[in-house]
Amino acid sequence: MNNFDPTLYFITDSTGFSEEEFLQRAEMALKGGATLIQLREKDKTTREYINLAEKLHEITKKYNVPLIIDDRVDVAMAIKAECVHLGQSDMPIDIARKILGAEIIIGATAKTVSQALEAMENGADYLGVGAIYPTTTKVKTILTSVDTLKDICKAVSIPVNAIGGLNINNTDTLKGSGISGICVVSAIMKAENPEKAAGELKEKAESLIK
Repeated sequence: MNNFDPTLYFITDSTGFSEEEFLQRAEMALKGGATLIQLREKDKTTREYINLAEKLHEITKKYNVPLIIDDRVDVAMAIKAECVHLGQSDMPIDIARKILGAEIIIGATAKTVSQALEAMENGADYLGVGAIYPTTTKVKTILTSVDTLKDICKAVSIPVNAIGGLNINNTDTLKGSGISGICVVSAIMKAENPEKAAGELKEKAESLIK
């Protein structure tokens, strides 16, 4: 996919927002410079997830930014999303690849070099590695050291994004680690001005991956 750019990977969290406000914030993030957007919904029914995904997809298409569906291969297929992201407890990547075919981008979560290598061998196109810092968005957080992140970047030949509690003030430790970009949730989702926050974070991410 030509427009797959992992520099600023924005993961949504609709908690506490009306649908209208949620979609508005997502669009502001895209205006500000988010290069990828992942819809992550842990508590919605399949029908609710598809409904929201369709609406968000209409917005991401306007900005030519790929939409990533978290966890759910069925939802990704239903709305013809460009990407799906699979964690360690989701559908195995090789099986997802058989179902989805070669066109869809598949991302995987990895916390160790062996997990990263396995994901790549099974057909993952990129990796999310972390959590680098404690995060409020997921209850079970296992921290990944920056050293492990560097080792993973060296071990694989696919893009690696750092994830977990990242914001504008705490990412300098990632400089020179070999990452292709950063993943953020609250730093954009809870920002007073998501467009401004995305712009600043994109600039920061670009400085880290030079």
